[in-house]
Amino acid sequence: MGTYKNFEEIPVWQKSRELAKRIYAASNQSEFSKDFGLRDQIRRASVSIVSNIAEGFDRSGTAEFIQFLSFAKGSTGEVKAQLYVALDLGYISKEVFGNLFAIAAETGRMLGGFITYLRQSGIKGTKFK
Repeated sequence: MGTYKNFEEIPVWQKSRELAKRIYAASNQSEFSKDFGLRDQIRRASVSIVSNIAEGFDRSGTAEFIQFLSFAKGSTGEVKAQLYVALDLGYISKEVFGNLFAIAAETGRMLGGFITYLRQSGIKGTKFK
């Protein structure tokens, strides 16, 4: 695991940015775009992942960073659950569901691995930057 000077260098932030972009594209289509509740909720959840990684990185220490990474990981679960709702309502195809779900799942795994690494590394303060 390398040293990061800014959050944009973190691979899981990059992956979560891709997920948010794809969620926005999918939720702009057909009936999905008209379901304001679900559309806005899944968008907020995907943006929450990106935002929590960035905010945690700019906090004062490793413990806070881990906390924000955990919030981001929770938001990946929220996105996955909402993808099921979108699929069940016919807003997205099985193919789109599978692609988005895979990215969300990978993001969650990456976050889990990063959290584990930080917990086991003994890094304190802002030395991970």
